[in-house]
Amino acid sequence: MPETDTYIPKEADINDQIERLRLRTVASLLSRRDVIVVASVSAIYSLGDPEVIRREFLFLKVGERYDLHEIAHKLVELQYTRTRGELERGRFRIKGDTLDIIPAYEEEVWRFEFFGRTLERITARHPVTMEVLRRMDSAMIYPAAHFIVSKPTLEEAIKGIERELWERVRELEAQGKLLEAQRLKQRTLLDLEMLRTVGYCPGIENYSRYLSGRRPGERPKCLLDY
Repeated sequence: MPETDTYIPKEADINDQIERLRLRTVASLLSRRDVIVVASVSAIYSLGDPEVIRREFLFLKVGERYDLHEIAHKLVELQYTRTRGELERGRFRIKGDTLDIIPAYEEEVWRFEFFGRTLERITARHPVTMEVLRRMDSAMIYPAAHFIVSKPTLEEAIKGIERELWERVRELEAQGKLLEAQRLKQRTLLDLEMLRTVGYCPGIENYSRYLSGRRPGERPKCLLDY
């Protein structure tokens, strides 16, 4: 019998799909009331504060006037990445008076067409053929990440993370665990550098206590809080 190739998804692909589903669930819960969530243990994983997420979104409506530069700045604040090439989830591009974006929780492209400052049309399109799937009167774009914090809050969080880092490093060195201390220091300092430059890092939920201002031992926000 001829051999057939079996596709085995990589761990990164699985994690990416899980993250997309979590972001889409949060967006649905915040924007709609006809939602039922069937969740696994991931429902108790740490998420950003729903009160913060409710304030951090971009709402665009046909017929209203906007500044594309201000929209681009807001999207970057929401952890979207600007690109001039191919679109992927969590990225956007601007060509002339047209903004294309794939929200972090969607599979389709949302196109916003302007005439000057006036938003004339919003369409959802196929990500490959760019065929129009439907027209929309308005669109709400939620963050591309679970933890969105202001710059002052982020700066305070970084100070707290650094203090605990050096405490843990000293503890490990006192126990003779030099390799573990080096690994912890290297990983955390890399994460802190990313937080300073882009406001996000892989595994950011590990620092959720500082980003959300919780006290030691206090329960983090999770999907159930939404």
